[in-house]
Amino acid sequence: MTHEEIKSCCADAYSKDIVAMLLGDSYHPGGTALTRRLADRLALAPGMRALDVASGRGTTALLLAGAYGVKADGVDYAPANTALAQGAAEAAALGDRAVFTTGDAEHLPYDDGVFNAVVCECALCTFPDKARAAAEFARVLRPGGRLGLTDVTADPDRLPPELRGLTARIACVADARPLDEYAEILAAAGLRTQVTERHDEAMLRMIDQIQARLDLLRITAPARLADAGVDLDAAPAVLDAARAAVTEGVLGYALLTAVKSP
Repeated sequence: MTHEEIKSCCADAYSKDIVAMLLGDSYHPGGTALTRRLADRLALAPGMRALDVASGRGTTALLLAGAYGVKADGVDYAPANTALAQGAAEAAALGDRAVFTTGDAEHLPYDDGVFNAVVCECALCTFPDKARAAAEFARVLRPGGRLGLTDVTADPDRLPPELRGLTARIACVADARPLDEYAEILAAAGLRTQVTERHDEAMLRMIDQIQARLDLLRITAPARLADAGVDLDAAPAVLDAARAAVTEGVLGYALLTAVKSP
């Protein structure tokens, strides 16, 4: 598939209601607790301007605007997510501090050097051109601005067959990289890594959460799962493979912060 087709597939998948039903409000391991930890690591403060890349339905950007007082921009490839996020901002009376735009992480629709911080949670692993996205993060940051990532880490050579292919890529697994490779990609873009933390246990909790919600939906709404294209026969094997991969150190989850050189 072309890069644009991969982006469209990912955007379409993450704009579906079934994803929210399986993953909850935060589409990433660790949820809002890990987002708060990331925001604290970035030393976000009122008056700063922050960008959430791949903002989905707005959970992270709204948290940053509401709890940290920043002016938060969110950009997402899926127009449906942009509309839902902006509606959530208005409903939370945060429309003056949270603005959402449809756009591509590899071609961000913002001027150079306008943000104090850029945040990207569980999304860089899905971008076809990670080096280009990293360069865009650096471009829109002010000198001395900080980048905060939380993302899936993986040893690609050791992934089992169940965790390869387009479906696994959309699930943030197939094209994830080792933590040190993410740091190398950022360094090439002029972003120097400051902090890294492992949060593999958050990955295990999310796998268990998906399993529990899938089991419930299998009983209460099997037709919705079928309409969404969820393969109920294959899902247990995929979840078991993911759980084993985390236990064996093949898969994990990490937090990383980096700074743009002055």
